[in-house]
Amino acid sequence: MTDTPLARLDYVELQVDDLERGKAFYQKAFGWTFEDYGPDYAAFTNAGLDGGLARVDGPKATNALIVLKSDDLEALEQSVSDAGGQVGEKLNFPGGRRFHFTDPAGNELAIWSDIGEYDVD
Repeated sequence: MTDTPLARLDYVELQVDDLERGKAFYQKAFGWTFEDYGPDYAAFTNAGLDGGLARVDGPKATNALIVLKSDDLEALEQSVSDAGGQVGEKLNFPGGRRFHFTDPAGNELAIWSDIGEYDVD
């Protein structure tokens, strides 16, 4: 085992059904500041750990999406699979890319990188 973790907590994403209402709540309740990335996403800062609000339709996850960061997503995809996790959605976004995975207990997390781009349709 190495002393350096392969991935570290880096970002927290909360799902909301109304982006403007979500931003207003977190700004008023906690003083978080926001930067919009299109109509369905706003990143927040001034929260201790950076994160974002993602507007979603329909049922939302009951928990926040924990997003880890790594410089080598392909190695982490293999590591997740080798450890018994299930690699899911892969996506590109302005500033990077990420993949989602579920652990053996069914918890969903994601790992992102600002390096490279997935070849996805």
